[in-house]
Amino acid sequence: MSQPAAAARAALSTASRAARRQCARPMSTVRSLPAKRPTAPSPARSQLRSLPCQPTGQRRFFKTVDEAKSRYRSGPFSWKAGLLFVITAAGLVWYFESEKERMQRKRVAESTKGVGKPKVGGPFELIDQNGNKFTDGDLKGRYSLVYFGFTHCPDICPDELDKMARMFDLVEEKRPGFLTPVFVTCDPARDGPKELKEYLVEFHPKFIGLTGTYEQIKAMCKAYRVYFSTPSNVKPGQDYLVDHSIYFYLMDPDGDFVEALGRQHSPEQGAKIILDHMKDWKGTVRMN
Repeated sequence: MSQPAAAARAALSTASRAARRQCARPMSTVRSLPAKRPTAPSPARSQLRSLPCQPTGQRRFFKTVDEAKSRYRSGPFSWKAGLLFVITAAGLVWYFESEKERMQRKRVAESTKGVGKPKVGGPFELIDQNGNKFTDGDLKGRYSLVYFGFTHCPDICPDELDKMARMFDLVEEKRPGFLTPVFVTCDPARDGPKELKEYLVEFHPKFIGLTGTYEQIKAMCKAYRVYFSTPSNVKPGQDYLVDHSIYFYLMDPDGDFVEALGRQHSPEQGAKIILDHMKDWKGTVRMN
């Protein structure tokens, strides 16, 4: 082989090896280098970078847990439910207590109307402080408060009549015209219409005073179960005391006995009892 031909073959071999090295270098470089991020971020990637770190589903999960913890701390009921429960319970207690008192008043009012029980009250015919005839029919149509006493009583009767005047005024404030206050003397020998008129005006101008004969007073006291006693062998002009029961007798518009109020009741307590019975009344009331 000539020298030129050998030189040409060696050059061709060298060029072939160089080409093979250049082809292998990009392949190995692609395999070894890591993938590069694009220099210009896409809109989707920009939006993702602007969102909070927590995924949407995980964020809702933590909110639900916080609400559950809050509800757990407040208990099974909210404060509104607790307040409604307290108001409802108080209303039920008030209703049952008022109903219990109403039934008790009803039992008291009907206690003298049963078979075999003594009746309090009844027909009578007397005269008032103006000299006019006054009967049990004049009391019907509205409530009446009846008290038995005498004008010469030193202390008990004046105290009780002051109480009666106060009770009457308290009732009049709530139920004007519903109550008639009546004073019946147990001492007709000294308490005529004139004496009653002068005596009762000192306590209240609307008080009605009743008197009559001894037998008429005795019959009425018996009908109302009122005890009274005058001393015997009293000389004319001699002063004396009359022993008698100390009660206010509350009568309903039908003329039936409702309840007796004693010295243990204050004027306010007595007025409340009277007003409570008036609330229970279902019939009509005569206003004149």
